[in-house]
Amino acid sequence: MKVFDIMEIMSFINQLKKMLIILTLLPTIVLPVYAQDMPDVQQIIDKIDRLFRSDTSSGNMEMTITTENWTRTLIMEIWTEDLDKTLIHITSPKKDAGITTLRKDTEMWNYFPKINKVMKVPPSMMMSSWMGSDFTNDDLVKESSMTRDYRIKLIDPEDAEPENYYVELIPKEDLPIVWAKIIVAVRKKDYIPVWEAFYDDKGRRMRLMTFSDIKKFGNREIPSVLEMRSLNKPGKKTIIIYKNIEFDMELKPDVFTLRNLQRKR
Repeated sequence: MKVFDIMEIMSFINQLKKMLIILTLLPTIVLPVYAQDMPDVQQIIDKIDRLFRSDTSSGNMEMTITTENWTRTLIMEIWTEDLDKTLIHITSPKKDAGITTLRKDTEMWNYFPKINKVMKVPPSMMMSSWMGSDFTNDDLVKESSMTRDYRIKLIDPEDAEPENYYVELIPKEDLPIVWAKIIVAVRKKDYIPVWEAFYDDKGRRMRLMTFSDIKKFGNREIPSVLEMRSLNKPGKKTIIIYKNIEFDMELKPDVFTLRNLQRKR
């Protein structure tokens, strides 16, 4: 009986050693695979911030604004430099032609040719509608940056689709950002956004922007159609269509100046 007890104990010890060896190896075996499956959330947001931008860009786009009572379409030229300079010039329809928006760093101006006047847009107006659309001044010129102005993390919502990643953005304290939260869905294979949802401080989804019709412009693939819906305004939506866009070209040094803002084209 005594010998049997000793053998049983030795057998148990040997089994325990084997388990310890397996547990020791687990991090080496499992963790690298897990790490490979996890995306770099900062890389996702950097791509979204620079989706339609590069060192420089220039293009043409069409904006159609639809309400319950009317529809109108604007044709525009747009130039950007990095993340902090934007010039938008309306070429059509005739009544709006010549209206131009300039943004440099955190400052923004609008030029109205009918009254030949340049008006500076105060920070308090950045979340106001641009030309009656569902896009705000901030949306069009991207004064705020997801990379700079938000705390970001990956989330796994209940209605998640397996082909997408989901990122939650919460604005940093003391910043003049109207949205309490933004959730972005991006494709896993290339981080191209599928939609962005904007929430107020009561947790209500107020706006939804969808991205579609992915096209190749130069060596870059981007969604060529952006649709913004204000969910508290039934029947209202704004669609932007990129007709063409070129990246990393040389721009004239005076593109983003107040003098150029008023120049006839």
